[in-house]
Amino acid sequence: MIADTDMSWPQWWPHCTFAAPLERTEAPSEGQEEILKATTAHLNFKAFLGYTLTITIHPTKVAAPHEIEFDAGGHLQGTGRVTLVPQEQDDATRMDIEWRVRPTQRWMHVLTPVAAPAFVAAHALMMRQGEKGLQRELANNRAEKPA
Repeated sequence: MIADTDMSWPQWWPHCTFAAPLERTEAPSEGQEEILKATTAHLNFKAFLGYTLTITIHPTKVAAPHEIEFDAGGHLQGTGRVTLVPQEQDDATRMDIEWRVRPTQRWMHVLTPVAAPAFVAAHALMMRQGEKGLQRELANNRAEKPA
């Protein structure tokens, strides 16, 4: 789901779409991790404030299904990491997302001193929508699996 070779986030994350087709260079092997590291996704994230951020995500380290690190480019420049940690109770998994990015658009730099609370709220809402979309997708996948 998070580290699949099709980078399927737009299928379950509301307001996330592909900005361009996936780019894939030749992977050194046919393993999922190597294919994913040879893949770059260009994603649009539409914020409730009306702006769209186009972010390029290129995995740099993959330890599927537990961890993926990536470089981010486009309107946000930097790195990110998603870590999945199994929880003993409720057969659940905790997902930790770490972003170390900065905006590249001038208008965001200019507005940040006064609009930072709105940007933080827009980000929190976008992340909650992604979380709920992922939960729905996982529930649907569990329901479709034969017992």
